[in-house]
Amino acid sequence: MYYPAYRPRRLRKNENFRRLIRETRLSADDLVYPLFAVTGKGVKKPIHSMPGNFQMSIDHLVKEVQKTKDMGIPAVLLFGIPDMKDEVASGAFAKEGIIQQAVRRIKDKVPDILVITDVCLCEYTSHGHCGMLEGHDVDNDTTLEVLAETAVSHAKAGADMVAPSAMMDGQVGAIREALDEEGFEDVPIMAYSAKYASCFYGPFREAAESAPQFGDRKAYQMDPPNSDEAIREIGLDVEEGADVIMVKPALAYLDVIRRAREEFDLPIAAYNVSGEFSMIKAAANLGWLDGERAMMETLTAIKRAGADIILTYFAQEAAKLLARR
Repeated sequence: MYYPAYRPRRLRKNENFRRLIRETRLSADDLVYPLFAVTGKGVKKPIHSMPGNFQMSIDHLVKEVQKTKDMGIPAVLLFGIPDMKDEVASGAFAKEGIIQQAVRRIKDKVPDILVITDVCLCEYTSHGHCGMLEGHDVDNDTTLEVLAETAVSHAKAGADMVAPSAMMDGQVGAIREALDEEGFEDVPIMAYSAKYASCFYGPFREAAESAPQFGDRKAYQMDPPNSDEAIREIGLDVEEGADVIMVKPALAYLDVIRRAREEFDLPIAAYNVSGEFSMIKAAANLGWLDGERAMMETLTAIKRAGADIILTYFAQEAAKLLARR
């Protein structure tokens, strides 16, 4: 019988050996926790399709951010749901808009956590699209002006980083120019560079109340079969001044994360989106898989593919589990 000179199983035989040679290490330092802010007081409304997640008024939001910081998670990502929407997304850039108020309060009460703000318009438009309409089409260049104004308003409120997600051509350049002109040269941009037109956003659209009222977003979000195009999109954002580049969703696009890692030397973020979160929660609830193991295997896979930053609704659960290890 032939015995190989190298026996890989020798270094797998117990947990201490496995720990010693582990190639990919997940940490709370890698995580960003997305949160949903709404107007009012005392509001903590469960999101049915995302167990354990809530729409929260600012008083509850501040408590949740403090809890997140205490768990060792370095950053949160804020989405806002205004009480009124209109065709021009005026709530997105209003001085007293929901995100602007939330950022100011968080930075006052929990100053040493990074506050990242999503810069998009779908939560604020009555039609649910990510930009200004010309008929039933989203007008790219008019939308750039509103995105830039929104990003500046977030920076004025105290946001540590802005994250444009509308997938408009030139959005990073427009926002970088506007921030610099207003004296916010030090505010970085995390660009949703390769954001696909994915079915995995379904639960988020309930959470953010942002489903389009007609049509879909395929004319501006990326076509799922394409990866070369993703590299071109990322390259454009890098040229325009992005500080961090993002791939969204994560699980179905691990190959894109890996390609981005190999071709760009900027920090890479990956968004473990709502549908990816909810399908694990649903399967675990039915007893079809071990929820904790599925969560950790998923997050480790995203990091192994090349992500430096993982935006995930699992952030608090994962940080709690990691602290016990």
